[in-house]
Amino acid sequence: MKTSGEIEAVIGDGMRRFQQEYMGRGPKDIHTFLIADLVVIRLQGVLTAAEQQLVQTLPTEKGRDLLKQVRVQLIETARPVLESMILEVTGTNVVSLHHDISTTTGEEIVLFTLAESPLVRRKKKG
Repeated sequence: MKTSGEIEAVIGDGMRRFQQEYMGRGPKDIHTFLIADLVVIRLQGVLTAAEQQLVQTLPTEKGRDLLKQVRVQLIETARPVLESMILEVTGTNVVSLHHDISTTTGEEIVLFTLAESPLVRRKKKG
């Protein structure tokens, strides 16, 4: 059994690999939080040079909407891979996945709702 910190670290590493393989670029920074039956992943600096160019050259709303549509489609296509990774690490099935990205800050949030809170080992006090 893992501690919540160990689970968060493994999920963060898995999400970093996913970003590199599926998006062609890893995030500059990543933080993962296990909160009861939620896994929240905050990725910073995820926009590729092409995505930044797209957002800057098109009218604001059009560029933003287009980028969000593409990212949502990529996440939905890879959803089985992501859910499998979460199940393997937490031992708990994914009930739902939520995703959003800011074209202004380059920050992306991925949230998984789990069927139940994963069993975790308490940290040893020392």
